[in-house]
Amino acid sequence: MKPLIGLQLGDARREFMPGDELECRYQVDAVDPREILAVEASVLWRTEGKGEEDMAVHFFRRRVPTDVPDADLRALDSFRTILPNSPLSYDGAILKLHWCVRVRVFVRGGKDGHAELRFRLGKVPAGQRIDLPPVARVGKAGASAGRRDADADGS
Repeated sequence: MKPLIGLQLGDARREFMPGDELECRYQVDAVDPREILAVEASVLWRTEGKGEEDMAVHFFRRRVPTDVPDADLRALDSFRTILPNSPLSYDGAILKLHWCVRVRVFVRGGKDGHAELRFRLGKVPAGQRIDLPPVARVGKAGASAGRRDADADGS
């Protein structure tokens, strides 16, 4: 059975500004504590859309059983981090940039689990797709014909 992960931001809001403090609480359940190899908590951003997808980690903490009393990583835990100035969340027509808190639990036997909770950083308006009218193009033939006309006039 995969572990259950409860994940909650410190307050009810989901929009933050650069320099704000983000607090997160999480708890692991439905797994024997002796089966948990590690728990990783992170704050990261990633892109989606056209081209290569990028990802970067802003905050990361890995805990193993020897880090806590009774070697039980299921107990309620929390962390805090100050959010950076960039990159800001963005919902464009071609590219999107998402921030999230992620908790991953590694369990013996490969029944790992993870939970994510998205939030927004900054206040960038959503991008809008703009359909432009077709552009008239002058090909080489049109340019040559124009020169011939000028030569015929004696210009």
